[in-house]
Amino acid sequence: MTANVLRYLFILLLLAPVLSCEKDEVTTDEIAQEESDEESNTDNEEPEDDPEDESSGDGSEEGTTGDDTTGSGDTGSDCPDTIGFIFEESNGLVSIEFENNEFPEGWVLKNDASDTSGEGYMQWEGNSFFNAPGNGMVVFPIRITTTGTYRFIWKSSFRLGTNGTEHNDSWLRFPDAADFFGRKSSGSIVYPQGTGKQPNPNGSSSDGWFKIYRSGNDNAFTWQSSTSDNDGHDIFVTFAEAGVYLLEVSARSNFHGIDRIVMFEESLNPIDAINAADVFSVKTSCD
Repeated sequence: MTANVLRYLFILLLLAPVLSCEKDEVTTDEIAQEESDEESNTDNEEPEDDPEDESSGDGSEEGTTGDDTTGSGDTGSDCPDTIGFIFEESNGLVSIEFENNEFPEGWVLKNDASDTSGEGYMQWEGNSFFNAPGNGMVVFPIRITTTGTYRFIWKSSFRLGTNGTEHNDSWLRFPDAADFFGRKSSGSIVYPQGTGKQPNPNGSSSDGWFKIYRSGNDNAFTWQSSTSDNDGHDIFVTFAEAGVYLLEVSARSNFHGIDRIVMFEESLNPIDAINAADVFSVKTSCD
């Protein structure tokens, strides 16, 4: 085989990941803005309770997957009950188009933003549940083969008004992970209320759920996820054993739009991980 042919094959191998999906490259400035918000977040005030927010937050809303679905956390290959698919982690990376799931009533697929990928993004248009997590719940089963601590981050936007402290958050929980916590670069750590661990975050938290918000009055879709009001902590989850785990999202503020989810092993550079996440995780059917 000639040198020219070998050179041509080498170039094709280099280009294959680039050609496999639409590029959504993250800039250094975008991540830097998030790190700045972690240190000086003062714009995420707790909203007043919705007068219609009287749900028990038990995930029993009609059409939801509900809390009766629990992850195995073991090495079995079966899907969790009532869910027919699993997203596969690979090399310490999980990358999911948020809309690539089944959603209960209240979540609406939108495609009116140019800075999203896939079919668009999902927006919660039901009631707000500021102190009652578990409503409008969506479950993402994830098979973890690379154990360790992962950072969680999603790409989201507030889709109503111009005040970035409103319509900017949703609930997040990992019910069967070994640990789930918020951490700052200074080493400060917070845990969700209801887990028996302290300290807990400023603002709302309950039954193992974190309120996850994004900051800033620019409503562009941004890679940013924090917890603890006015004291932003990044989000981390620890998987001690290989197995299938559940990532749960539920509605908090209406008109919060979510485009993508990425989790990456904490030793990975955030910019490199998010850019590599343009290759989405395999979604394995259980059928």
